[in-house]
Amino acid sequence: EVQLVESGGGLVQAGGSLTLSCAASGFTFDHYAIGWFRQTPGKEREGVSCISTSDGSTYYVDSVKDRFTIRSDNAKNTVYLKMNSLKPEDTAVYYCATGETARCSLNSNDLEYWGKGTLVTVSS
Repeated sequence: EVQLVESGGGLVQAGGSLTLSCAASGFTFDHYAIGWFRQTPGKEREGVSCISTSDGSTYYVDSVKDRFTIRSDNAKNTVYLKMNSLKPEDTAVYYCATGETARCSLNSNDLEYWGKGTLVTVSS
């Protein structure tokens, strides 16, 4: 059974940093891409970043480029999202997700397995 468990969310002031973790199990970790998405009430889920754990290629939505960094630790079956220079508009529930493919996608419709999310709140 595929399981994804996010952690690391919390309350931080604008300009601060947080690191989210996504612990994965139930599939061959280094064969598939894993993405981070976020959602606020009344808005669609937005793709933030993705990493292909097979070759390490990474992708970011423009709004987080140069502020967020995604990496994977294949020995721990965990993907991290380091978020720097946080802004109030980064406030959201952050989810990690995967589909049975090594190809990254920031389209939530392409991913079939999701964690329950972790809340990030950035105060101004």
